[in-house]
Amino acid sequence: MDGSEQGSDAPRTARRKGVGLMARLRAYFLAGVLVTAPIAVTVYLAWWFISLIDGTIRPLIPAAYNPENYLPISLPGIGVLTVILALTLIGAFAAGYVGRLVFSLGEGLVGRMPVVRSVYGAVKQIMETVLAKKSNAFREVVMIQYPRLGVWSMGFITGNAHPEMQKVSAEEMVHVFIPCAPPTAGYLVIAPRREVVTLDMTVEDGLKLVVSGGIVAPPATATVVQPDRSVFAAASRSNK
Repeated sequence: MDGSEQGSDAPRTARRKGVGLMARLRAYFLAGVLVTAPIAVTVYLAWWFISLIDGTIRPLIPAAYNPENYLPISLPGIGVLTVILALTLIGAFAAGYVGRLVFSLGEGLVGRMPVVRSVYGAVKQIMETVLAKKSNAFREVVMIQYPRLGVWSMGFITGNAHPEMQKVSAEEMVHVFIPCAPPTAGYLVIAPRREVVTLDMTVEDGLKLVVSGGIVAPPATATVVQPDRSVFAAASRSNK
């Protein structure tokens, strides 16, 4: 190989090295983003929540009981700790005889208000269902053919159908909440239990799948419980 050929290969070798270096730097940068982005978003949301609570509760704390008045620095989270302590004390008070009596009188007064009693009753029932876990609401991730046959939507079973709704069919009916992505709203459908496919997936994994728009998919586990396909076949024939 003469000197001219060696001279022509040198620029190509340098370009390949430059491309390889840029690709490696780009890979390092993306790896850094993947590592730091979840931490940064989590820290930002936590700091935003703490700042929001502190900004609301801190002005309500008397100066004599505010530890920041005795320290040279500001302590984040004072409002959050105050809320936790207040809720704990309220819960302890409500568990006693006097507390139950006071809260029952308060609920009696709220029950006489036309609009407020509906809102209060709905919120109380939802909180008791979700926090106290008095039912299996929102504990199953399912799939259902919605809005038409052949198109599947993911939803969450929120309970058995209301007795008035159960009258339309002799089959067991369930409430299925189908959230939007992102889940700012959704649809409530009432469907026969056998037309619902129960997924071997936790509610947390289902919510991740909905919030991410299908990007974050949970790992596959066991086989799902299949519905009765004869129901879909009959419905398809009736639509033709």
